[in-house]
Amino acid sequence: MKYTTSIEIALPRAEVLRLIADPAQMPKWLRGLVLHEPVNGAHGQVGTTSRVVFQTGGQRMEATETITRLEPAHPHAAPGSVVVHYEREIVAEGMWQVQRDRLLEAGPHATLWESESEFRFEGVLMRLVGLLLPGSFRKQSRQHMEDFKAFAENGTDVREGTN
Repeated sequence: MKYTTSIEIALPRAEVLRLIADPAQMPKWLRGLVLHEPVNGAHGQVGTTSRVVFQTGGQRMEATETITRLEPAHPHAAPGSVVVHYEREIVAEGMWQVQRDRLLEAGPHATLWESESEFRFEGVLMRLVGLLLPGSFRKQSRQHMEDFKAFAENGTDVREGTN
């Protein structure tokens, strides 16, 4: 399963990059995040593997995330004409995902975030989930992007539902 979602954020790309790359800010916009800790390497650097835990309702999901691409290597210093690419591979029980994010300058005070998600499922149950509920994956991706936009533009924290 593969799909692309995008959203425009009313902030300069440098500010979006700063917020999205700060691990301390992640729980404020990444709904259900319980833990995101590097197992080896430094947060956000190519080759770094992290343990990621989400809690949604009564379900807990644990995954391993590996950063596979960051271009340019120092995105904060990249000119606005350069597209920033950030890619990661996420592996959980019965599921493999590649997330390819592109951050483009959409104006002096706007950033376009395009995100391509690709999933592969293992086992009968996970294959059925992927086949019968593909919209739920797209909906969750969109929710994460909307939560980030609300956090970046207004300081909205998903844990509190307030600024």
